[in-house]
Amino acid sequence: MSENQGVGETSGTGLVDVTEGEFAGWQVWQSDAFEQRAGPFYEKRADDGSMIAAFRAEQRHMNGAGFMHGGCLMTFADSAIFTIARDALGDSHGVTLTLTGDFLDPVRVGQLVEATGEVVRAGGKTIFVAGIVKADGQPVLRFDGIIRKVRGER
Repeated sequence: MSENQGVGETSGTGLVDVTEGEFAGWQVWQSDAFEQRAGPFYEKRADDGSMIAAFRAEQRHMNGAGFMHGGCLMTFADSAIFTIARDALGDSHGVTLTLTGDFLDPVRVGQLVEATGEVVRAGGKTIFVAGIVKADGQPVLRFDGIIRKVRGER
């Protein structure tokens, strides 16, 4: 599944439910055209209350060597820090202040790519997030990000 297939009824903006396909039961940000083209990236709340983000690696995500392009993984990590920090963000918008990553292993076509993590600290306008991206359960990227809350509703 790619682009917006399986996305439920929507006005074209915001977080919407996915109603069919591999990611049925997940949600996707309909209003973020870049993430839709790069992923699309899906998110849901895990049974333990934490947030998880995911997408399926496709040929279009690969570099010339046949592995996922590092920029694609970092784009996913950038999206994932906001998924992981959803509760800390509340109704606020945010921007990425910093994002760093350590590439651990390559991602191949067909693998399920998932990001999990934790809010390390949140206070005032700054949220610190640490996370890991796994492909079919194997670590492929460790990342840290800092989000700055900005005015406006999410």
